Amino acid sequence: MDRSTSGGGYSPHTSGMNPLSNPTIGASVEDTAQSAHQTLDKVSGKTAEQVERLTGTAHRAVDRAADVAGSALEQARVMQTRATEAACETIRARPIASVLGALVAGYLLGRLARL
Repeated sequence: MDRSTSGGGYSPHTSGMNPLSNPTIGASVEDTAQSAHQTLDKVSGKTAEQVERLTGTAHRAVDRAADVAGSALEQARVMQTRATEAACETIRARPIASVLGALVAGYLLGRLARL
């Protein structure tokens, strides 16, 4: 059996011709490559648009969360100020009762801490 021949089909050793050197095949390969590049450009353009839109949505969500957190913090500060002012008014109005109440509360907490 002769080893120089192949079982069929194209063999670069026997024909001596590159299939891409054929103008018809070369043009077809070039057209396919251009089509692939155009498709890739379209897909990457759409992907970039999606990423940009999602990024914008994420930024808006973070901004809203920051606004809500800032508002909640401001409300907490106002409530803390009101509670402090109310406690000060109560202590000024009834100083003896406030001191006795603090002593009783301290005694009870001390007894509970021993258990």
